[in-house]
Amino acid sequence: MTPLSPFRLWQMGMENAMMLWDVQTVMALRLSGLAGLHTLPAGEASRMMSEKPPAFAQAFFAWQKALMSGGDWNTSNSAFTRPLARKARANRKRLTGSRRK
Repeated sequence: MTPLSPFRLWQMGMENAMMLWDVQTVMALRLSGLAGLHTLPAGEASRMMSEKPPAFAQAFFAWQKALMSGGDWNTSNSAFTRPLARKARANRKRLTGSRRK
């Protein structure tokens, strides 16, 4: 097992913080849209419920694959959060109209 270096710990914290920033932005945009403060794309209310099970299943299977292939805590954590971060980032870009990375 690879020891957890201070840099890797910081890197994982930043990856999680960026994902959580995207999640909070998406939640705020969706809730304010549902409250009528701005318009949401058609079907957004059902989309926000139907996209979660596949995203978490994909993250879980990536986590399992990382652990079964001999990965340690560092790689398995990244394998789990990467699909969720990708989905949250895509939702934020779609809802804000942003094309920045």
